[in-house]
Amino acid sequence: MTEKLFYRDPYLREANARITGVEVEGKRVKLTLDRTIFYPEGGGQPSDRGRIEGNGFAVRVEKVTGKDEIVHEGIIEGRTPEVGGEVRLILDWEWRYENMRAHTGQHILSAIIKGLYGAETTGFQIFPEYNKIEIDHSGELKWTEILEIERKTNGVIWGDIPVEVEVYGELPAELRSLLRKEVSSKVRPPIRVVRIGTVDVTPCGGTHVRSTGEIGFLKVLRVYRKSRKLLRVEFATGVRALKYLDELLEDYWSTLNEMPNKNRPLVERVGELKEELEELEAEKDSLRRELWEWKGRALLKEAVEVEGVRVVAHVESSPMKDAQAFAVSFADKNPGTVIVLAGKNYLILAKNRGVKNIDMREVLREVLSKAGGGGGGSEVLARGGGFKENPERVLEIALEAIRGRLSRASP
Repeated sequence: MTEKLFYRDPYLREANARITGVEVEGKRVKLTLDRTIFYPEGGGQPSDRGRIEGNGFAVRVEKVTGKDEIVHEGIIEGRTPEVGGEVRLILDWEWRYENMRAHTGQHILSAIIKGLYGAETTGFQIFPEYNKIEIDHSGELKWTEILEIERKTNGVIWGDIPVEVEVYGELPAELRSLLRKEVSSKVRPPIRVVRIGTVDVTPCGGTHVRSTGEIGFLKVLRVYRKSRKLLRVEFATGVRALKYLDELLEDYWSTLNEMPNKNRPLVERVGELKEELEELEAEKDSLRRELWEWKGRALLKEAVEVEGVRVVAHVESSPMKDAQAFAVSFADKNPGTVIVLAGKNYLILAKNRGVKNIDMREVLREVLSKAGGGGGGSEVLARGGGFKENPERVLEIALEAIRGRLSRASP
C-alpha cells in the first residue's frame, strides 16, 4: 500500500520515495512507490502532474491512478528505473493548487445551490480551463438567480472560513445528520469528511485549500440543461477564472472593434447587424427572383417540345441547393414544362404538376442505371448525385429518358 502524503499535507510540493514496482513499454513507464505526493484521479478531481527524478533518469508524470497502490504513469527520460531505487518527487504545484481551489469552490457552490433550491449535486468534474457540476433540478434558473448563487458563494469565499478535514473509521450519527450528501456504500474506512464552517459538511477524498479565502473568487460561466432532470453548471475559480474572463473580454472587445459602431453594449451592435443582414437578405432574394425570371425566359427559348411538353435542359454552375430552388420555381410558374439541370456531380429533375404521363423518380432511376450514383425524390421533383459520368453526359442520358417516356406515353 502506498503512503498518501498528499493527505497528510496537501501543500507538500516535493518529497523522497522508494520505487516498489516498474512497468516499461517503450518510452512510457508505470511506477509504484512506497509513498507519494501525487494525488490519483478520482471524485471528479484530475490526477496530479509533475516529475519523478532518480539516478540517471526522470519521469514526466502525466497520469496517476489507484486507491491502495498508487500508479504513476508518464514519459521516461534516461535509463530504466529499478525497484528499490530512491527518487525525488516534484509536484506541478500550479496545476495541483488550482485543482484544490476548484474542488473547495465546488463544495461551497453545491452547498449554496442546495440551500437555495434543495438541488443535490449529482456529478462534478474539473477540466484544465473550467469545472462543471450537475444538479438534479428540473426547473430553470434565471440569470438573476444564478448571480445570487454566485454572490452568496463568493460571500463564503471572502469570509476566509477555515477548511477542515476530519477522518473517521465510522461516522457518528450526529455527524451523518449534518452531511450534505450521504456516504456511498462503496466507501471504506478511513472516511474523510471536509468541513467548511457551518456552510458545508461533506465526505470527500479530494485535496482542499486550508481556508476559503485561498480560492480567490468563483465565477459561474454557463448554465444549461443536460437532461429533463439535470442542469449543468460550468464555473471557474482562482487563476482559471481570471484567465477565462480575460479571454472572454478579449473576444468581446475584438468583436466590438469589428463593428461599424464600436460603442457598447455589444448586444445592440449585434441587433443592428442583424437588421442590416435581414434587409440585405430580402434584397438578395428579390434580385435572385429577378435573375430567375430572366434566366427562365432565356431557357424557355431553347426548350425542346416533346409530345406537347416543353423540356428545358441546362448544365448548371450554381450549387445544388440553389439549382433545386430555381428548378422548383421555374416548373411551378411554367405550365407544360419539364426542367433538367445537371451540375457538378448532381442532377435535378422537376416538372409542372399539370404535366401527366411522366414521373421524375422513374426518369432518375433510368439515369442512375446508366450513369451510376444514387438519389431519390417524388413524382414532380427528383435529384441524384455520385455519377461516374460528367454533367454533359448525365444531361444527355436524362433527356433521352424523358423523350422516351413521353413518346411511349403518347396515344
